[in-house]
This record gives sequence, structure tokens and C-alpha cells, in this order.
Amino acid sequence: MEVNEVKVSRPGLAEWMRLRLNDGQRFLVLCVAAGLLCGLAAVLFHLAIHHLFEAVWDFAAGSEPGEFVAVMLAAPTLGGLIAGLGVKYLAPDAAGSGIPQTKAAYYNHGGKISSRSGFWRFVLGALYVGLGNSLGREGPTVHICTSISSRIGRWAFRDASRVQAMAPVGMAAGIAAAFNAPLSALTFVFEELLDNFSMKALGGMVLAVVIAAAVSRSILGEEPVIAARIAEDYPTSWWMLVALPMGLFAGLIGHGFVKGVLNLRVAVRRFSRLPVWLRPAIGGFGCGVFGLLGYEITAALGDARNSVFSIGYDSLEAAFTDRLSLQVIAVLLVLKFAAVVVNYGTGGSGGLFAPTLFLGGLLGALLGAGFSALHHLGEWVPSFPGDAKVIGGCVLLGMGAMFAAVVRCPFTSLIIIFEMTGNYSLILPLMAGNVIAWQLAKRWQPVSIYNALLLQDGINLRRLPAYRGAQDYRNLPVETIMTRDAFALDAEETVAAAISRIREANAFYHGYPVLSAEGRLAGVITYHELRENAGNRQVVDLLDGQDLLVVRVDTSIHDAANRMIDRDFQQVPVVEADVPDRLVGWLTLNDIARQQNAVEL
Repeated sequence: MEVNEVKVSRPGLAEWMRLRLNDGQRFLVLCVAAGLLCGLAAVLFHLAIHHLFEAVWDFAAGSEPGEFVAVMLAAPTLGGLIAGLGVKYLAPDAAGSGIPQTKAAYYNHGGKISSRSGFWRFVLGALYVGLGNSLGREGPTVHICTSISSRIGRWAFRDASRVQAMAPVGMAAGIAAAFNAPLSALTFVFEELLDNFSMKALGGMVLAVVIAAAVSRSILGEEPVIAARIAEDYPTSWWMLVALPMGLFAGLIGHGFVKGVLNLRVAVRRFSRLPVWLRPAIGGFGCGVFGLLGYEITAALGDARNSVFSIGYDSLEAAFTDRLSLQVIAVLLVLKFAAVVVNYGTGGSGGLFAPTLFLGGLLGALLGAGFSALHHLGEWVPSFPGDAKVIGGCVLLGMGAMFAAVVRCPFTSLIIIFEMTGNYSLILPLMAGNVIAWQLAKRWQPVSIYNALLLQDGINLRRLPAYRGAQDYRNLPVETIMTRDAFALDAEETVAAAISRIREANAFYHGYPVLSAEGRLAGVITYHELRENAGNRQVVDLLDGQDLLVVRVDTSIHDAANRMIDRDFQQVPVVEADVPDRLVGWLTLNDIARQQNAVEL
């Protein structure tokens, strides 16, 4: 008598964890694993960029002058070409910094970022920045690490909310490892990604941050990414009032930086004859030109600097110890600004954290050195202490103020300087400068840069955390809450055909925009008007004599609401600011009411 053996399959690791650990325990274990893997990925990304750029620079520096110029023009151009082709054909979300993509994934896709996206973000980002382009590594590190934590969450959890909860874990671990600044990693996630403070979220994030930072420190050393330790305290002194003009100038330059990036992105996209994959290469060539200018001019000034290329933290550390002249600081500040705007605006793969800190630090050094040079104006001008310690303090104040102006995370901008210095004594002037820069930037550009980038990519902010406060409600433009994919009717189609299309698409709305054959806005028609005039008449015939109301994308929600109520309109088309008949969205009173209710909660 034969006995058939029954093979009992052993459960996989994920199933074993489900059987042995409860949901909360499993989440914490996976946060530890995410911290370990994210820390390793962040360190590898850092080393890949650093060693690739060092190899490129050493090769160029050992060549003849003509070859040197050719190499330093070709390297960032090649990096841009590779990034452009990769974004076009392999990973569409590998362009830019990665933080907007992380936010969109968290709120619109349940925190899911594919491993493929993370892999190509690593490869393209390392090549783009490592070959000399002037963007940072911190934003891409966030995207890479969130893809890792997302993969872990999808492997271990069936609950969609738990999968989503792994995204901020990866984001925090990425920032902690990239900056070696664990506290600011936590505050950044709450300020930029999450709309509420959750102790449940905090526990897992703390574990991941601790592990990731420990991995980074074990491999790269104990120092933060920028060596700015302060051994002695700064006693309170009148020179700290430099924080007030620092905040003003950081707000101005930060606003110009944000507008430059956003406006160049729009201009490049409108130039449709230029292939998408070629645009980052053109930006790379521009970076090469600016980088070579910076190197040649600073060499003529007696202090050759290659910091316009790649990340450039070495010059920031030199500014902190007062080893840069006023002229060199000014040259690097201007050319780095231009290179970053060109690189990001043309679709490069890299972040904005490092350039923001670089520009802020050089602004602080410029103001500190400038004020210390005023001693010759007479006794009525108080002598500004020009020693290295004070100049270093100004560098730190500038870094914090610029971060607050560009990234718009005021608590993170305070804590990250504290973690870099290991010193609390600059907190008062830092708070003053940061708040001034932050408030000015908010007033001039109500939508922060990462949210503005999402808007440019057609992602509606209604799905992201609600903006809080009456001031935000009055100032935010309608593009933050409008519908971008409005169901439009063709002006030349018959009313019967329009009604048939509406029924087939199940797109029953109160009103519809009507577009001409050239895609221009011809008017607005309601479904009731279509039903009353059903037949073979063209839709455009029903628009004769229409008093059309439109709002521009930059019109504030408050002003749009008042205009719609005054005219008793329930919906209006939204058009480009500079092209009044180009439809970009659709705004209803329901959209406005939803936003107002969020403000009043």
C-alpha cells in the first residue's frame, strides 16, 4: 500500500511575520529594516556622486587647457543627455528633485513608489550630479529611500493604510542619512508631507531615522554633511542684528530663485520643437559654461574654485571659516544661482536642498564680509567684528534664512542649523532672520516651490493636505484647487453629438467649456441649455452674445469667489495668465466651498 507524502510548504518571511507579530510590532520591525536599507542607499548615492565628480575633475585638471574646457563642457552635457533619455524612456518621474513626486505618491497613490523608479532615480541622479551638474543629492535621496520603504510596505502589509504609512518613514530616513541630521529629518516630514502630528507615525519614523543616521555616521563619519561645528558659544552681541537684513535679502533672492526655476520650466515646455530628452543636455551645457566662468574668474582672483559644478560644499565650508574673499563669494553666488536655475528648469535630475544652503551660506558670508569692510567709513559706523567666527555665524544665518525662504519649512530651517553646529547660541538671530525670509517669501509667492512644481505637472493640490488659515485662503491662486481635466465640448459639433458624448462618458455636469477647432476657449454652456436646444444646431450657435466670465490661474480664491457670486455663476473656466483664451482648468463654487470648509475646521 503506497502512502502519498503530503508536502507542507513553509510560510515565507512575510507570512511568518504576520503569524508571529501583531500589526504594530511588524510595522516597527519593518521601520528598522527600512532605516538600515535607506541608510545604505543614501551613503552609496553620496559616494557615487562624490567619487564620480572627483574622477571627472581630476581627469580634466590633468589635461591641456583646451581639453580641460572641452571635458568640463562635455561632462555636464552628457549627464543631461543621459538624464533626459532616461526620464523619457525609462523613468518619467526621475526628473526634478524627487520630493514633489514623493508627495504625489503619498496622497494620490497610497504611498506607492515602484522599485524601478527608485533604481533609475539613483542611476540618473548619480550620473547627472556626478558629471558636474549643479543640483543636490538630498531630494533624490528622499525619493530613493521612499521607494525602498514603499517596497517593504507592499511586501509585508495588505492594509493600504500601513503601506501608505511606510512612505514618511522612508522620507525621514533619507533626509537623516543624507544630512546626518536626524531631528530636522523628522520636522521636515511633518512640515512638508504630513498635515497633522501623529505620535503613531512618529514612533516608526524615529526608529528609521536613528538607524539611517547611525549607518551614515558609521561609514561617512560623525560630522554633518557640512562641517560647521562651533566649539564656543556666541555671546549675544549687536552684530547679530545682521539677521534682519539677512532675512530681507534671503527673502528677495529666494523668491527670485523660485520664480526663476518655475518660469524657466514653463518657458522650456512651451518650446515644443525642442525634444524633451534634449532639454536637460542643453541645461547641462549651460551649467558647464557657468562652471567654467566661475573657475576662471576665481582663478584670476587668486582662489580657483570649481564649486559652481556639482554640489560645491567645499566652498561653503571655506566661507564658514572665512577663507573666501568678497569678490570670490560674489562670483560664486551669482554663477551658482544661474547654473541651478538652468539645470532644474530644463528638467535635470537633482535636488534643491544643497543649492539652497550653498546660496544662503554665500549670501551670509557676503553680508558679513561686507559689513566688516565698512569700518573705514568713520566712527559713526559701528565696527562690525570681522573675525572668522563672526563670518562663520553669518554664513549659518544665511543658510537658515535661505532654506526658510525657498523650502518653506521654518522649523526645519532652525533645527538643521542647530544640528550642523551642535550649538544653540545663534538661535535668536536665526529665528529672526528665518521668520522674516519665510514671511516675505510667502507673501510674494503663496504656493511653496514643491507644490508649485506639482501644479505645473498637472497635479491638483485638493488631494494634498488642506491649507489652513484665512490668510492662506485669501491669497492662494485658483490653480491650487481647480479641476484640470475639464470635460470640454467642441464648438463645431452638433448639440445632439455633444449630448451623446456626455452620456457615453457619463460626464453629467452643470456646465461645460466650449473649445474652438484651434483649441481656444469659445465660451461656456450648461447642460440645461443643451437639452433645451437638442438637435443638429452647432454648439457654437448657442454662444452668440454670451457675456463670458473667466478667471486667470493666478487669481486668488477669494477674488474668484467674489466675482462668481456677483455674477451668480456656479462655474467658470480658468485660463492662462498671459493667454486669455487658453483653457487650463475649471473652477466651481463647490471647489471653493470645499476649501473654505477646510479652513474653518
